[in-house]
Amino acid sequence: MLEPVENEQNTLDGQSDDNPPQSSVPPHLSKNARKKLLKQQRFEAKKAEKKAAIKEHKQREAERKRREWEEKLATLSEEEKTKLIESRRELRKERIEKVSGEREMKIERLRRAKEEGQKIVVDLEFSDLMAPNEIHSLVQQIMYCYAVNGKCPLPCHLWLTGCRGEMETQLQRLPGFDKWVIEKETRSYIEALQDQKENLIYLTADAETVLDELDPKKIYIIGGLVDRNRWKGITLKKAQEQGIQTAKLPIGSYLKMSSSQVLTVNQVVEILLKFLETRDWKMSFFQVVPQRKRCEAEAEVWVKEDTGKDGCSERKKKCIEQSSHGEEIC
Repeated sequence: MLEPVENEQNTLDGQSDDNPPQSSVPPHLSKNARKKLLKQQRFEAKKAEKKAAIKEHKQREAERKRREWEEKLATLSEEEKTKLIESRRELRKERIEKVSGEREMKIERLRRAKEEGQKIVVDLEFSDLMAPNEIHSLVQQIMYCYAVNGKCPLPCHLWLTGCRGEMETQLQRLPGFDKWVIEKETRSYIEALQDQKENLIYLTADAETVLDELDPKKIYIIGGLVDRNRWKGITLKKAQEQGIQTAKLPIGSYLKMSSSQVLTVNQVVEILLKFLETRDWKMSFFQVVPQRKRCEAEAEVWVKEDTGKDGCSERKKKCIEQSSHGEEIC
């Protein structure tokens, strides 16, 4: 789900500035600032083109289906037409009822999570350190977090703190964001949860303490920052200055990473959700961490260990492959 965003951005990064789009760029900007602005304008233009292409494709598909339906009806008798139309109405009614029922169940699970679920906070106070396209990427990650949490059998109580400025503007553009069953705070987590400061734990790869278990009384904070390695150690420093606890996921105890142990926001949330469900860190990491971030030997060992045990090896392997492409996790 997120991979296409990253790939699209990588494509933009590789574009040349030799033929920038015709746009109003303030002449007083520095060369770097001008390049960033032009890059953002290209990104917005490409996004608009993609949106228009999707809309056009949907219109063509709708027209094609309408023609096929009319052609099919033209070959039937009046009695057959009536039966087919009625059958189609019943199927549509069943689909609507099914979707409605699933939505109600999801909302009920999320409402219960607000009362008894594990509290997880996404800290959005870093938006001033990110470029617009990085904020856009983070917004996509948050959208994926909410979707996965809603489908999880044991959802968490998800918080967005420091939700203001450009970050809030982009989140508000998401379809249905106002109806999300989630805590939305313009205040920082320190202000919003000041009476529970002793329970706050900032999850950061730079921490010394390793997280062995999830405590339902604790509130785990994830830094909402798409930093492209520009801001190393910033979340640890922030937590230390605020006098709150820090911890890191026990990734090194269960798998070897091919590069950095820094994960995206949605990957961390997914790992925590999977652990709440299974109480198994190894399974949580292998089902969520993309294969491209893991050493090949580790991935092979995981698949071999599962073969023949419970008949689920193929399903788990498929889940690993899906997660590496940002698709829905099984």
